[in-house]
Amino acid sequence: MALLQQKLLASLLVIFGISAAVSAGNGHDAAPNVTRLTDLFGHLTFNHGFTEFFGGSNIQPINNGSYANLILNKSSGSGLVSQSKYYYGFFSAAIKLPSGYTSGVVVAFYMSNADLFPHNHDEIDIELLGHEKRKDWVLQTNMYGNGSVSTGREEKFRLWFDPTEQYHHYSFIWNRHHIVFLVDNVPVREILYNDAISSVYPSKPMSVYATIWDGSEWATHGGKYPVDYKYAPFVVSFGEMEMDGCTFDPKKKGVSCSKGSVSSRDPVDGEEFAKLSEQQRMGMEWARKKLMFYSYCKDSSRFKVLPPECKAK
Repeated sequence: MALLQQKLLASLLVIFGISAAVSAGNGHDAAPNVTRLTDLFGHLTFNHGFTEFFGGSNIQPINNGSYANLILNKSSGSGLVSQSKYYYGFFSAAIKLPSGYTSGVVVAFYMSNADLFPHNHDEIDIELLGHEKRKDWVLQTNMYGNGSVSTGREEKFRLWFDPTEQYHHYSFIWNRHHIVFLVDNVPVREILYNDAISSVYPSKPMSVYATIWDGSEWATHGGKYPVDYKYAPFVVSFGEMEMDGCTFDPKKKGVSCSKGSVSSRDPVDGEEFAKLSEQQRMGMEWARKKLMFYSYCKDSSRFKVLPPECKAK
């Protein structure tokens, strides 16, 4: 009878778009089913999509360059940067994080143009922050536009899975409509383009970066737990890289839109990338209710006057 009840419950959960599984290790319900945007685009190998950013000896291509291990040890962190610059698009990486004691370690998948605009740069950040013993990794999302680095727009989330056991997808959409951060295709945050945010909305072509580095000064509880190198090396693995959108050619001083190798989907102006579906919105509501534990828009101790986009919400 109990088995029959379990099967009936699983069937009802599927009907309502919710997986019956429970995630390992943290007690959160599994994420709702959503459209798998990561299935719509082709993967880039690292030698065709990226070049060394820093820490060359700590970069190890694997699986014929389709994946790469990035290492942080006492001598250096490491990072890769995309060969092209992009103006809007869909960007994604499958990431397997270091296990064990990782306080102070920062793994980042992000976009920036600080190399071209050092005093007026844009940035879109997915940062995964290491943990002290028995604590989970933290997902931090952030955005800067037009040099607005004095006001971080951080939101922090717990994950509903163990990110060290296998690869999980971390992605974002950036176009003239919105910026959306996704984990395993579930939206966790949406920044809508509107008048309140327009002056600090990323507006210039950016490169894509994948890095691991020492964030001892701030990453774990405000720097309370720095990196302990007796647990080094810390190894993160990146793969299934997807970068599809408008590429920027500085020689032509313009942009050109490229299409995915296995898809005609348009992440710049396509309808399904301009607005979240009802299914995606339900997924985001689930993530924000169950997993978000910090938002700058609710930090009255940090801001005497909240940024204008917070009021617009």
